[in-house]
Amino acid sequence: MQGKKAFLDKEVTRFRLSERVPPHNLYRRLAELVDWTFLYDETRALYSHTGQPSLDPVVFFKLVLVGRLENLVSDRRLVEHCALRLDILWFLGYEVDEELPGHSTVSRTRQLFPAAVFERLFDHVFAQCVARGLVAGDTQAVDSAPVKANASLEAVREKQAAGTSGPYLAGHPDQSAVAAGAVLTAPAHQLRQLATGQRRRQGAQTGALGARHEQARLLRNKTHYSPTDPDARISVKPGKARALNYRCSLAVDTAHGVIGHVQADLADSRDSRHLPRLRTGLQHRLRANELPLRALLADAGYANGSNYALLEAAQITAWIPVFGQYKAEIEGFRYDAPQDVYHCRAGEVLPFRKYDTRADGNWLKIYWATCSDCQQCPLKPTCVPGAKRKQLTRTIYDAPYRRAWQRQQSRRGQRMRRVRQSTVEPVFGNLIHHYGLRRMNVRGHAGAQKTMLLTAVAYNLKKLLKYRPQQHLSLAVALPAPQLAITTRCWRHRNGCERQTQALVGGQPMKAAIDW
Repeated sequence: MQGKKAFLDKEVTRFRLSERVPPHNLYRRLAELVDWTFLYDETRALYSHTGQPSLDPVVFFKLVLVGRLENLVSDRRLVEHCALRLDILWFLGYEVDEELPGHSTVSRTRQLFPAAVFERLFDHVFAQCVARGLVAGDTQAVDSAPVKANASLEAVREKQAAGTSGPYLAGHPDQSAVAAGAVLTAPAHQLRQLATGQRRRQGAQTGALGARHEQARLLRNKTHYSPTDPDARISVKPGKARALNYRCSLAVDTAHGVIGHVQADLADSRDSRHLPRLRTGLQHRLRANELPLRALLADAGYANGSNYALLEAAQITAWIPVFGQYKAEIEGFRYDAPQDVYHCRAGEVLPFRKYDTRADGNWLKIYWATCSDCQQCPLKPTCVPGAKRKQLTRTIYDAPYRRAWQRQQSRRGQRMRRVRQSTVEPVFGNLIHHYGLRRMNVRGHAGAQKTMLLTAVAYNLKKLLKYRPQQHLSLAVALPAPQLAITTRCWRHRNGCERQTQALVGGQPMKAAIDW
């Protein structure tokens, strides 16, 4: 007989939410893994002793953490999703008939808590990873990736000179916040270069019969800003279009891929500028867990003479490929490190003369020979045909550069490059595609820092839940001592001579055929 299910929508009188969540459920295991009560002490100073009760801090952190684990960016969608899941309701401590907090409450609470509280949660989870043996600490891989800001590139405005009020500043509801990023801070010569380049591009782009089409705006951080999110920066990645982004910098342990440090940086600067702050935060966290940092792996974007010297001073081996115009050797010249001089092919000496600085502020060392030595040299027409003397310019970080270049050329340097690629790059792929880091749902640099910390916490918690330590079984077998009765027989075959040894070991014969 054909069955037909009837739905009466009756009211259930006996229902226990904890019985509907199986023991192997992710959120049940997560509730048993982490002790969330420390968050009350961390946030107690942010509340008054009077007034209406606020949203429970533990509930807030659990709720936003569910958003990272479920790959949900919007707070509105997060609340709607949690209301339909029994396991998440049990994890948050809400009954089936109890209403969840609104999305606006979640947003205001996020703004209330400083980034230090999110950092404390990250440290708490990281300490558990260390206690379970997931973190070695000695070798860390570093990388960065752009994350789309919660602002549109279509709404960017031109910056105004200091002391003026443009049409986009006067009457703005948040004029104080916008004015901080709306003032021109670039030097005048850089602004003139940008304007000259823009006019040159517009003059070169003409249509049929010389008719000029409407030109697209050339957007730069020196001349434009976003009134929606002044901390967002215009950046471009090779192969992609310009966008308003933040930069997410990560340090990942090479043992099991646990994130050891995460920070939000402005997207309009080089990676090398953010390495000192990243190294300080990472090393402080590792020292708090009694772990040493001995090696740092990074790509060529972090190559910088000051970074090499900084890491060497901290006794950290920098496996960072040398990038740029640096050359370890100068053709035709030999460097004498103890004397700090160069020798040319004619045997003349180019000693160190003075220090100098470049336009970007980097220090240089200048070496040159005397004019009399170069004037009498037979190699002058090919060495310095249009100058009175030969002059060499080297960076003051030449020695750290040279050591980094030698490490890069070694076989271990090639292996470290592959280790970095297989460690940190898959982590970024997971965070962007599976943990909601494809774009920001908040605005401001502080909000971006909180979001990235929460994403790293969710990733480390998943690592902690999946980790199963390998158990090694050792077995010792005691063998009886062999007896000394050994007989050897030899005979000859057609294809050669072969020996067979027969011994009594424990009362049993043992044969071994040995090639003669």
